[in-house]
Amino acid sequence: MRAQVIKYSVLIVLACCFLLPACIHYSFSQGQIPKAVKTIKINYLDNKARYVNPQLSPQLTEALRQKINSQTGKTLVQGDNADYEISGWVSDYSFSTAAISGNKTASNRLTVTVHISFKNHLDPTGKTVTPADFEKDVSRSFDFDANISIQQAESQLNESILKNLSDEIFNQIFSNW
Repeated sequence: MRAQVIKYSVLIVLACCFLLPACIHYSFSQGQIPKAVKTIKINYLDNKARYVNPQLSPQLTEALRQKINSQTGKTLVQGDNADYEISGWVSDYSFSTAAISGNKTASNRLTVTVHISFKNHLDPTGKTVTPADFEKDVSRSFDFDANISIQQAESQLNESILKNLSDEIFNQIFSNW
């Protein structure tokens, strides 16, 4: 009797191992860049915010170029003959209080917003070669301890800011979310 129970248990486990994955389907669409697109131009992302972090614009521009170059396999160009063109500017770089504890500021928040302009020179309407032209704001907030200076916070958060914003800009352009 015990041998039969073990035998059936093993059969049920094996059936679950083979059938369950067939029932569950996860889809994480990364979007497809049309084959007609060969070149992409990424213009310098200027800093037009009231508070200017002088390193942000060049570093963010470079992070976005690296992200797009490594993820798309398309040729990055500097000329005016690109199939896709990305431009934009840092429109907000501001600090605010994020949390208060015992009548004291416990944490602060840095908010960075980038206005992105995307141009599809092959098909601006996006009917045959997607996506269509668009403009959009991408914004991310980063909390930090209130006991550190703004300069220390910028230094600590720099890598996270660059990664999060370049990922978000990339996703807005190339992914079907």
